[in-house]
Amino acid sequence: MRIAFVGLPLAALLLARDGHTIVWAGICRRDAIGTRRLKKLLGDERVAIVPDLARSARAIRAAKPDLVVSWFWTKNVPRVVREAAPLGAIGVHPSLLPRHRGPDPTFWAIDSGDRETGVTAHVLEDEYDTGAILGQKRLAIDPTWSAWRLAKRLDRPSLALLRETALAYARGEPPAPLAQDEALATEAPAPEDELLEIRWADPAEAIARRVRAASPWPGAFTEIAGTVVTLTRARATSDVPSALDQGEAYVRGDGIVVVRAGEGGVELLAGRIDYDDAERELDTSALADLVRAAAH
Repeated sequence: MRIAFVGLPLAALLLARDGHTIVWAGICRRDAIGTRRLKKLLGDERVAIVPDLARSARAIRAAKPDLVVSWFWTKNVPRVVREAAPLGAIGVHPSLLPRHRGPDPTFWAIDSGDRETGVTAHVLEDEYDTGAILGQKRLAIDPTWSAWRLAKRLDRPSLALLRETALAYARGEPPAPLAQDEALATEAPAPEDELLEIRWADPAEAIARRVRAASPWPGAFTEIAGTVVTLTRARATSDVPSALDQGEAYVRGDGIVVVRAGEGGVELLAGRIDYDDAERELDTSALADLVRAAAH
């Protein structure tokens, strides 16, 4: 099958290994691993780096693809490109659609307290992540995972589902499309600073989830001794003195900082102080020093 591909090179290389012919590839990042290998396989003239897809539509049509395939192309694929292939366009999204449509589904899966997530192969449409479902793979979420760890764990099932779906199209047996249930749809926008600033009135479990959901970047943040600290690891605990006010911190006997939350406490395990040109990493000892300095 002839494929026009957009996204990260790894998926295009695997599709080529499966026997498909990649007739054109648009790469979403200039530093994407595998770009050189893909250029060697296809030739420079058939690989575009961070292209404007609408402007590339003529070249894509000229390549005569049977199917357009997207993997980690983070923008909408224009209709003029999707219609360049008689079989249309498909992609894989890292959530169980229609839950968590949008650019940051791993943040919202963890922040929402979901016990499982997964990946969804779907038809690409005008509206982002709204197309009919072609298949899904599910993954239980380990309650210790950060957003980065969850995203990495989704890579393998995502690639597997993409390849399975493409092969089904190549056999002339594409999966039966299943319309998404709009009543179950939720959005997953990139979190803004207002959301990422920790509210100590929230329950400790919710705060710990938000730290994991935003870790390592962009990070959930708070102020300690007049310094804005981005927390990268935190854990809910019931071991917190009742005399503390919400948002008040103390250094426990084991040297770990504990902050009282709306329900329970939060152990601060790691963080960083962001600067314009560098960043200072904070372990439990450095966090404790900040709290002790504020007390004097």
